[in-house]
Amino acid sequence: MKIGFIGLGIMGAPMAQHLLDAPHELFVRTRSKVPEALKGATVCASNADVARAADIVFLMLPDTADVEAVLFGDDGVAAGLAPGKTVVDMSSISPIETKRFAKRINDLGCDYLDAPVSGGEVGAKAASLTIMVGGPEPVFERVKPLFELMGKNITLVGGNGDGQTTKVANQIIVALNIAAVSEALLFASKAGADPAKVRQALMGGFASSRILEVHGERMIKRTFNPGFRIRLHQKDLGLALQGARELGVALPQTANAAQLMQVCAANGMADLDHSALVKALELMAAHEVAKT
Repeated sequence: MKIGFIGLGIMGAPMAQHLLDAPHELFVRTRSKVPEALKGATVCASNADVARAADIVFLMLPDTADVEAVLFGDDGVAAGLAPGKTVVDMSSISPIETKRFAKRINDLGCDYLDAPVSGGEVGAKAASLTIMVGGPEPVFERVKPLFELMGKNITLVGGNGDGQTTKVANQIIVALNIAAVSEALLFASKAGADPAKVRQALMGGFASSRILEVHGERMIKRTFNPGFRIRLHQKDLGLALQGARELGVALPQTANAAQLMQVCAANGMADLDHSALVKALELMAAHEVAKT
């Protein structure tokens, strides 16, 4: 199959690699150097050229504005589409704007799926991502074999926009869990307990979670090199709070987590892993969970 992939970042590059290894014919467009592992792909001069060459075009971009520019900007994907082609946006962006993008692509006689992912860089490399999909079921079934090359838990949630809504919900849960683990380990450390042993004990009880397992270890070992950057999680929580205002619901704990991430960003830590949210609490406590 001829596949286009735009956005070869921390997540996009390994995802594209799985498609290339399948093997499928891969056409890419990136602002940065093409990773060595993707040298078998064809590098296109524009996003429109990717769409002209491919039957299905995948996007993995940072934000809503980036997706809009790639789709509808000068020499964008839309300019290269022909009826019958499919666009699959795996970025994490606004559910409201996603519905608008889908309509514009549908008006060109093409199909659109929003399919954001969860699992971070580790999941992207291991092809074990959770993929939350919004769009028509026949289109989902046609693209599903490609999703299965990149992920394990693949769910059609509903129509266009519902995949993005699910991802926002996912990011709320993840952020609040990171904040909870941060507070627990900080409390234990400040009280004089060994945070590593506290974490080990908690891993066997009801408080056990993937966040405690992975990010709790990061907090103790002080390994905050990015798997998923704080600034990107800030963006997702911003989408959650924007949606909450429009829906007339209160998300007080989400707002609190967003403020803790803002503390990190204001102190030059926006490009650290989101587990570094613990540093905001450490600043307020004048105490680190563990010494560097």
